[in-house]
Amino acid sequence: MSWFILFVAGLLEIGWAIGLKYSEGFTKLWPTAWTIFSLAASFLLLGLALKTLPVGTAYAIWVGIGAVGTAILGIVLFGESVGVLKLMSLTLIVVGLAGLKLAHA
Repeated sequence: MSWFILFVAGLLEIGWAIGLKYSEGFTKLWPTAWTIFSLAASFLLLGLALKTLPVGTAYAIWVGIGAVGTAILGIVLFGESVGVLKLMSLTLIVVGLAGLKLAHA
């Protein structure tokens, strides 16, 4: 269950990172509210997952989910540049996350 909680926390990290962009410097009410909610929920769930998962592994996976997801949504939603090197780098992060999960098992 802790891995699922950690995964949801990572998804919420993507939510608050994207929310920061949409809030336009915290000048838009609903994107700002979403950003604050998802930030708080992400930290809460990360804290719950850390009850049973090692901090180094859990934190790295949480950040990795957020980084990869935010980069992908940046490409899809905001037209950020995409190239072979960027895609290879994101793939390496995902491989690293899988390695951390497997190393824990």
